[in-house]
Amino acid sequence: MPGSGMDRWTHPAVILVATDLSDLDRLMEFALDEAAETGARLILLHVLATNTGMAVDPSGMPFYDPAGALEFAAKTLHPWCALAREKGIACDALVREGNAAQQIAASVRQFQADRILLGTRSRGKASKLLLGSVAEQVLRSVNLPVITVGPEAHLPVGSSGHEKVVLHATTLREASRPSAALACRLAAIQGAKLVLLHVLPSIDEMKRHGLPTGLESTAMHQLRELADEIVAGEAGSGVVVEPRVAHGNPSIEILAASADLHASLIVLGAMHHSTLQNLTSDHTIYRVLAHARCPVLTMREPVTAAASSPVERLSIQR
Repeated sequence: MPGSGMDRWTHPAVILVATDLSDLDRLMEFALDEAAETGARLILLHVLATNTGMAVDPSGMPFYDPAGALEFAAKTLHPWCALAREKGIACDALVREGNAAQQIAASVRQFQADRILLGTRSRGKASKLLLGSVAEQVLRSVNLPVITVGPEAHLPVGSSGHEKVVLHATTLREASRPSAALACRLAAIQGAKLVLLHVLPSIDEMKRHGLPTGLESTAMHQLRELADEIVAGEAGSGVVVEPRVAHGNPSIEILAASADLHASLIVLGAMHHSTLQNLTSDHTIYRVLAHARCPVLTMREPVTAAASSPVERLSIQR
């Protein structure tokens, strides 16, 4: 993610907004805000699965009506394109048919998108955490920033009186440094403070192992070093960076910190491919993406030089 790649992530020319149509009210307020902030072109994409174009004839018999489904999707997207254009934002609508995650990946390649914006759902019928299979497959398959907007996310209303904050939750692995620099650049664009957060085990557990806690912890020293490194770098020009540690459950502490700080964006530390492949078992990522009150930016760890395309072939089919 060095050099020109970092510029693409922070100043996207094209943002792909993947929508199931039911989440447009939620997604578009963030899409319009991001496009106005960065000057990006918006591509609104809806993928029609073949089993969703069903209609019923006068006798009550179902039949497949792809033309009707495509027309409905186009009519639903049209007013949002018109609204974006009224605001001086280039915007086009696209309706495709097939596997949603594959069509999103194909659209990223076609339009050379620099960022993906998509919605998530919070809970399924069995009250289990549910991102939706499309969101999961996209997170697993692309090597560019994916911003997810959960059902509890909302833009600040007017002048809230709160300092603008970008929250970067980091594991402090070496691979997380590029995502910390990305978070710092995004904070600079937003005129926000950057808070670097690392969540440690409970205080009792650390004391049992004779480890220093809180401000005296090794993690806090590492966070301070990371903050100094960021401030000294190009990305840190004029950005206030605050290191912070918390003890407890990572997802609970990340969500609590973002709510307490009224964060405008959560940036999760760069995640390894294997972590995303096992997304359903990673409750921290799952809960943050599903329940954050602001958008969450997720980024895979930097790819090797051998990887020439920002989008990998989808390896998981559902």
